Amino acid sequence: MWQLYAVALTAGVCTVFFDVSYQSFLPALLKQEELLDGNGKLGVTQSFAQLAGPGLGGGLVGAFGAAGAMSADAVSYAISVVSLVGIRYREPAPQPTDGRAAGRRSLRAEIAEGLRFVVGDPILRKVVACTGTANLFSSMAGAVEIIFLIRVLHVRPAGTGLLFALAAVGGVAGGVLSGRIARWLGSARVIWFSILVFGLPQFLPALAEPGWRVALVPIGFATAFFAGVVYNVAQISYRQAICPPRLMGRMNAAVRWIVWGTMPLGALIGGALGTAIGVRPTLWIGLIGSWAAGFWVYFSPLRRMRDVPQAQEPEPTAALA
Repeated sequence: MWQLYAVALTAGVCTVFFDVSYQSFLPALLKQEELLDGNGKLGVTQSFAQLAGPGLGGGLVGAFGAAGAMSADAVSYAISVVSLVGIRYREPAPQPTDGRAAGRRSLRAEIAEGLRFVVGDPILRKVVACTGTANLFSSMAGAVEIIFLIRVLHVRPAGTGLLFALAAVGGVAGGVLSGRIARWLGSARVIWFSILVFGLPQFLPALAEPGWRVALVPIGFATAFFAGVVYNVAQISYRQAICPPRLMGRMNAAVRWIVWGTMPLGALIGGALGTAIGVRPTLWIGLIGSWAAGFWVYFSPLRRMRDVPQAQEPEPTAALA
């Protein structure tokens, strides 16, 4: 078991490194006007993996056993590495512009600079607050979703996987349509519109009852997946467009640290509330809070903008002493 714990911990840490790295590398591969399309395609692949992965994993366990399924998962990581090695482009190393090109800065100074950029930008600050709040409340809802389905709606355990697979279809649709929607609404306006308008039907699962009204669950979850993917594609593209290249990695790392940090707290609160006030009220609180997080970006300069401003001019590099 300790070996499994070590593998899970290592995979989790490497996943965070990968997530920050690919979001920082994409702007080096694509022009600003291509970022929405590129992030949308990445969203499609992620949602499709969430749709097909559980079913494929179950089939592999049935055919080859749990150990065989985990071996296949390891092979998939190897294929991913080969795919990344096949990218021929090598980005130039960004040069510092603060006169410290000859010396090496401390890790604390690097982290502080990334946090200052995130907190100091009035729009980015609201985007991070929105994402972090939405993750907090959605994690609260997620902590009781399975219990709600099985104990309240009396869905068979095998049926829960099917419901979540149907919901993932919304994420695939969001990735496919995100670029088109952003061009129609505006690449800045779609950030708040996706949550407050597209995400409004996410309340439907809390209205579900045993019987035919169970269908409200996949409809509501699919809507939430759709709105979430459209929002993520838009806000990630915005972050990539307005951030100077030399700060891209630190900005993405700071954002991830904040918005993912709320998730375990939300799960803990959701479990405690589910015990104290019941599963359905906790689900209502999580869904309402996740939707209302959109007001962070609605009451920001984004509400008066249609499109993301053009990227800043490249910064001059400091001369070596």
